[in-house]
Amino acid sequence: PPQVSFTLELEFSCSVLLDRAEIMLQATSDSTEATPEDNVVELSVPIRYEPDLFLSSNTNLHRYEVHPLGTFTHSSGPEFTTTVKVQNLGCYPVQNVTLHMALPALGHRRATILSVTRVLADNATCELRPPPERSRVVPVPPEELLRTDR
Repeated sequence: PPQVSFTLELEFSCSVLLDRAEIMLQATSDSTEATPEDNVVELSVPIRYEPDLFLSSNTNLHRYEVHPLGTFTHSSGPEFTTTVKVQNLGCYPVQNVTLHMALPALGHRRATILSVTRVLADNATCELRPPPERSRVVPVPPEELLRTDR
């Protein structure tokens, strides 16, 4: 028997959010059929909306010089602020978004070169946790600091 394949593309409104799409397909023919009851099929498919998230960050300090080997001081460096923003650019609501950030904070001989002093959250819940004891935090060797500006 002949077969026909086709793609059905549906467009949904931002103002009405649906959980499922109910589709009925019916094939008709001018011929006389022995089993016309199998010419109809009803489909029910779940709808999943694709999020359109945009992640951006901005800082007020774009460059900071880390002292050469052996000259780390115990005083803190300049304070700077980094703002991280997660925006939903789509028209569908997004729930349970989790953002994990790892901050490189160790230098030669595990010297602290970065510490978080405050976390200010707007429309979010933030947790500041130290890395686990057996974490994959690797100190940055001094020779790597000489070759990179990030």
